[in-house]
Amino acid sequence: MTAIAPGDARALTRALVEIDSRNPTLVPGAPGEQACAAFLRGVLDAWGFRTEVHEAAPGRPNLVARIGDARGGRTLMFNGHLDVVGIEGMTHSPFSAVAREGRLYGRGSADMKGGIAAMCAAAHLAAAHGIAGEIIVAAVVDEEYVSIGTRALIEQGVRADACVVTEPTKLTIMPAHRGFVWLEVEIAGRAAHGSRWDIGVDAIRHAGLLLAELDRIDADILPQREHPLLGRGSLHASLIHGGLGYSTYPDRCVIGLERRTIPGETTSDVVAELERACEAVRAKRSSFAAQVRLVGAQGPSDVSVDAPLVLALGEALRAEGEEVRIEGMSAWTDAALLNEAGIPAVCFGPGDISLAHAAEEYIPLDEIDRARDVLSALARRWCG
Repeated sequence: MTAIAPGDARALTRALVEIDSRNPTLVPGAPGEQACAAFLRGVLDAWGFRTEVHEAAPGRPNLVARIGDARGGRTLMFNGHLDVVGIEGMTHSPFSAVAREGRLYGRGSADMKGGIAAMCAAAHLAAAHGIAGEIIVAAVVDEEYVSIGTRALIEQGVRADACVVTEPTKLTIMPAHRGFVWLEVEIAGRAAHGSRWDIGVDAIRHAGLLLAELDRIDADILPQREHPLLGRGSLHASLIHGGLGYSTYPDRCVIGLERRTIPGETTSDVVAELERACEAVRAKRSSFAAQVRLVGAQGPSDVSVDAPLVLALGEALRAEGEEVRIEGMSAWTDAALLNEAGIPAVCFGPGDISLAHAAEEYIPLDEIDRARDVLSALARRWCG
């Protein structure tokens, strides 16, 4: 690949998209992020950054690049993930990085190599203008699975006074997003011949009773609690399996559930909510028996709309002639982990999150430049 001119976010986006960095946990045999991290490190070394690489797992390197002087003022982190999801069903070449009609097409163009390019170029331009503090660029692995990259970054003690995660937001400030809890409920029945209604216990019908109770919770209870930017939490049944045959009472039924949480709701709250739902069914049907298991969870993220970082980002948008919009983020991001570690983190970047993981993925080229300019203006203010 040819050298990337300092601050050229479009060219950097194109070069990053051309590198296959599919997450190997999601796509067995995929190459992972190593080649992408190595290329980006070479670019940032040439641009004057101080770079280092730390493996979050074997062959899964985080790239940390610094510019400016941490002793002179506040620090600002830009965070983005290098991994992308699979390419099955895509309607265009995933890694050709074709530009047409003002858009750059490719897997990861929106989610989120355009954001990574914009943040790297912004940091370089801000430092070239002169800053008193330090900008930290963190290009991490595995956000698309369990975020071992940002988790490792935090464990290694990388800290900043604030962080912008450059996920695709269409240049909207997104200070909050929902979390999620994955749960599994195993409902017990009693196997019997289909003619023996007197001894058989139908685990699948009992699962239906629980689903009806969960439907009531989603329709009547969850709307009673709302977040100003995110609205209400939600609950849906994701998976279900059970049964032995048409003429046999099913001895078990397993339901997989996802509960999307809003700030203020914890994993333990959600587990207790589901256990209460099971108790409500048991009170009506004594033969109901179920076991609740926690499968996984990621917490929500929440930064006040009048927090210093949000206000500074709004000022940077206005300075660049952009509209200031503040909304809630629909997807989960690494901002939650950074906030939990005490680093105020918001999402802001080029591209449309609705195109992430899609059969057609692209990013408007002008949005990459506009994000770069806003982030550069933010860095000059924050680290000034």
